[in-house]
This record gives sequence, C-alpha cells and structure tokens, in this order.
Amino acid sequence: MSAIIEELNEIFAIPPIDELPPDVSGELQSICRLHSISPKELSYKWESYSMKMGSDQTTLDLSTARAFKKDLQEIVEREARSKSHMRSTDRRGAYATPRNAAKGGDTFGMLDGITPVQRSTVGSNKRKAPFETPAAPKYSKADGMSSPSDGRSLPNRADQTSTQSIAFVERQNPGQIIETLNGHLEVHEPLIAPHSESRVKLTANTDLKKFRYRPMAMHLSEASEVLDDRIDEFQALVQSHHGLEDSAFGNAAAKGTNEIVAVGRIASDSSEGKLNSASMVLEMSRRTGAGLRIPLKVEAISYEFFPGQIVAVRGINASGDYFSVDEILNIPLLNTAASQLSTIDSLNERLGVTEEEDHSIPSKALNVFTSSGPYTADDNLAFEPLNALCQKAEVSCADMLILIGPFLDAEHPLLASGDFDLPDDPSIEPDRATMVDVFRLLIAKQLQALAKAIPSIIIVCIPSTRDVMNKHVSWPQDNLPGKKLGLPKQAKMVSNPVTVSINEIVVGISAQDVLYELRREEVVVGNRQGREGNLLARLPRHLIEQRHFFPLYPPVERTLLPKPGTEEGIAVGMPLDVSYLKLGEWLDARPDMLIQPSALPQFAKVVENVLVVNPGPLSKRKGPGTFAQMTIYPRKLTEQERREGKPVANKLFERARVDVVRI
Repeated sequence: MSAIIEELNEIFAIPPIDELPPDVSGELQSICRLHSISPKELSYKWESYSMKMGSDQTTLDLSTARAFKKDLQEIVEREARSKSHMRSTDRRGAYATPRNAAKGGDTFGMLDGITPVQRSTVGSNKRKAPFETPAAPKYSKADGMSSPSDGRSLPNRADQTSTQSIAFVERQNPGQIIETLNGHLEVHEPLIAPHSESRVKLTANTDLKKFRYRPMAMHLSEASEVLDDRIDEFQALVQSHHGLEDSAFGNAAAKGTNEIVAVGRIASDSSEGKLNSASMVLEMSRRTGAGLRIPLKVEAISYEFFPGQIVAVRGINASGDYFSVDEILNIPLLNTAASQLSTIDSLNERLGVTEEEDHSIPSKALNVFTSSGPYTADDNLAFEPLNALCQKAEVSCADMLILIGPFLDAEHPLLASGDFDLPDDPSIEPDRATMVDVFRLLIAKQLQALAKAIPSIIIVCIPSTRDVMNKHVSWPQDNLPGKKLGLPKQAKMVSNPVTVSINEIVVGISAQDVLYELRREEVVVGNRQGREGNLLARLPRHLIEQRHFFPLYPPVERTLLPKPGTEEGIAVGMPLDVSYLKLGEWLDARPDMLIQPSALPQFAKVVENVLVVNPGPLSKRKGPGTFAQMTIYPRKLTEQERREGKPVANKLFERARVDVVRI
C-alpha cells in the first residue's frame, strides 16, 4: 500500500506540495482498487476528465476527486448497460421467428430491394433497419447554432459525463489571469486609436514552398534514409562538441571489452505497450551499426527517455546480449538567436522608440495575442470564444493575432456527423456547401471584421492536421488556402510547423500536441536529481535538445489519445510523413519563443533561454478555455554592446510579459 501512496504522490502532488491530503489520497486509492488500475492509468483517466470538464474544475481536491470517482463509475455502468442491451438484442434476433413468415412473405428479408413487395394496410412486410443510431438534432438558424432547436442535446458518449456544457455567456471569471511570466513588467496599455501602419515586420524563416509536397506518397526507402541521416548528423555534432576521435565511436551491437560511444535512436523491443527500462533498445544507423538494435541496460544512470530520441551513450557490450550504459553524453544546443545592431535600431524606430527614449513605456511595447483551437464547444458551431477573442484584440489594439488550428475540427461531433445548419447566405446553396463555405461563414467573417476595425493588425494562421478544410492532411503540413477561405489581406497563411521572425524575434510554432504525447511516452530511469524535475519545463527541453518540433517516433496510437465526442470516438492522431521529417527540424538557432499548444495545463516558462508558451485551447469540449497575451518591450542596447559592434542576443525572455487569460 505504501508503494501505491508514494506513486500517487509522485504523479498527482503539485510542487511545492510533495504529499496529497489523506482524504484525497484515500479516494484515489479507492478508485484504483475499485477499477483494478494502476496509479499511472489513473493519471491518464484524470487528464482526460480534466480536459473534458474544463480548467475551472481541474484542481484536485476532495470534491473533485469524488466527482471524478462518480464519473468513472457512471462510465462503467453505461458500458455495462450497453453491452447487456446488445447481448439481449442479438439473442432475440438470432432465435425469434420472423413475423411475416406466416404470410408467405420473404421470411428472412433476403429479397428486400430485389423483388417488388406488395404493401398491405393490415401489416407491412418492410424490414426495418435494426438498432439504427438516431440522427443528431438539427440546429436552428434563428438560434445562431448555439443550442438545439428542439431543446435536445447531443447523445452521451461512453467517455462523456452527464454534466451539461456551460453556456458561453454564463462562463465564470472571464478575463481572469491564470498565470503570468515576468509580472514585474507592465501590461500593454490600450490605445485611443489603432496605429495607422503596422509595427510588425513579419518574415518567414521557413521555406514554405517545400511543404507543398504530395501527401500519402511516402516510400519506405526514403523514410529509412531520413531516419538514418538524423542519427549520423547527431553523431557528427557529438564528436565535434566533445572533441572525440573516430576511434571512440563503435557499434553497440558488437561484442567487445573496450568502452565505446554509440549514437542511435531510442526504441522499444515491442510494437505494443509503453516504453520502459526493460524494453528499451538502441537503434543504430546502417553506416555505424548496420541498422541493428541492441537492448540497453540503464540502471547505472538517471535520465529521461522517449521513443525516437537520439542519444549518445558511453558503455560496454561485454556479453553481446546488451549494451551497459555508464554515461549519457550531452548533445550540444543550438546557438541563441542574435541580431545586428542596425537591425535592432531600425525595428525600434518602427515601434516609435529612439535610442535616447525610455524603452520601458508600455504603450511602445508590442501587443501580441495567441490562441489555439478548438474555437467552439462540442454542442454548437457559434464560435463564441473566437468572437470574444477578436473583440478583446480590437479593444486592446493588438499588433498581432496568432491563430493556431484546428479551426474546423475533425473531432467536433457536429462537423464529423455533417448534421448542422448554416446561416442564410445568398451566395451558398445549402445542398452544395463545402467545409470551405463553412469556414468563410463562421470564421472568416469574424476575422474580416477585426481587420476592418484594426487595419494595422497582422493575423497569422497555422493549420492543424485536424482541420477538415485543408487538403494537406499529413505533418509537416502545407498552409491553408487563404484566398478560397475569404480571409482579409492582413491574414498570413503559414505552414505547420513554421519558424517566423516578428521584427527581430525568432518564433517557432507547431500545431501538433507533441507535449501530451511526450508526457505519455516518456520513461524516467534512476532518480530525478540533477535533471529538471518540473514536467512542464522538462518536456519542452526535449524539443530544444533534439532540435525538432516533433522528435517522438513513432507517434502515439490514435486509440491511446484523448477520446473526442464523435460517433467513432477515436482521435485523429498524428499522420506523420517520415520522408519529410526534416522539415520539422530547427536549423540555424534556437527560437526566442516556442508556441506549443497542448492539452496539458497552460503555462509560460523559460527553458534554456527559450520562452515556451502553451496558450491552451480557446474552447474546451464543455466550456471556455484560455489564450495568451504577450507584451514585448523593445530591445535596449547597452553602451558596451554598441562599442563592440557585434551581433547581440535578442534576450526575449527578459523583456516579454506573458499572461495566460481566461476567455
């Protein structure tokens, strides 16, 4: 029992608290015993429950623990009733005598649709379709698609609770700041009138044309070469950084008594189940290790591993059966982003700041909003959170709005079923409407209104693999077709992922939730001393160390991701095109800011001098979500930096205030 308590404290206790209250711990232990699950499995169910209920109810205390326990019990009871109903139905269908057999009709309904059947006023012999799922109720145009026209709600799924969605207008604490980074800096002051010209110079550091490849045309030979090349490139980096000779490297799968350094990819010896220390193997490239895999013995070290991670290990393979690891060699980080002095001076002038002026005036700072989808709750297509965000950006005279998909989510129950009504529009025929038309009516019009109110604003749109109106379905992903979607000229379409420069600031953005998948697949060996113990800081560190937006390989299976509210009940997952995996690499420098939306709790942290922001979804499945507002002050050059005349680091993490706000 003590082992279970320790594991529960390790998973659920949030620092600085290292132990759960006895009553909360008792409830969690009761759930584990009742459902015969481990604390690790319980944490996954808790994460799914938290995302389902919204951020207002995610604090783990006695009341939420009991509600969580009741929710799990209701799910089990519904599944049991469903299975019992299907068994009884199958039993009746298998042995019951057909009613129309005595009338000389088609006894088993085998001729329906082939031979004409004479209708009778006494009794019809039309075979009814058994157990059809009733169609979802249509939504009234007059109600703005905010509620079902007949008062009904969507049918409950196995992973949903009976709790109804909270109406957006009745949301609690709108505008409340949940988390702040660099709180000593002041928030941007709203202006009396928007700027006449844009203060943002937006440059794409990614070659967007390379993302226009043909998806679903991957060749295994190309994919294997890409994976091999990544191992060889990291070996060259390790050799140069640590000053090692060629003779120091070797094949970890070859038996020997000499200590060697081996570079390879972490993998599992089984295609099923989660990676652990017992199933961990090192996969080498064809050039250095003939593409072989060798089990790793890692009891002597403390480190965090995940599938797809490139590591450099030092050790011995004395028996030929496994490679005993004595040390993990650090992989060098990319250099920080830097700018020329003349570039910074010209961009500061664009912000209205001269060398002699005070750089800490809030009205001179850049005002940037960022959010990620979904942008509406599961029970409607009103997109009220997006409308509220646009109004907030308009009132505060935002310089830039970064919108990350999904916009029209393939996991939205109404979009997945196709059973919904559109607002009246003379240019669209309802029977021929496409998802592009849906985007133009429900999303583009709100962005057009914002661009009309603030002509100087820049709107950046990043697609998601869950966007139903994007033909490019694999990751890395091409940008959205801006002209077809009816977006204003202020909207800039970029790829997923992308690296852009906002003035002198280098920003990396990816719509794929790699942090959640890393959280699920990561395995920690040894104790945590000497490594970053904070989960929300440790996960982005993997991306920085691996120099990639999605270093996990293979991605998590769809069935293991949080279940959506669709009829199928399976997430879209990560459609990874391995042949173009290199498009997700960081090439020249670490970004000043990494915007990485995730289902994990929203946060803003500085990791290895990189400002990492998870704005959270703008809309939860059953309630409102969050967005991030960033106040970025101009870069002030010191006298010493001017005398030296060399490029200087941008140091965004020192001059940017980030507020995570409830919509």
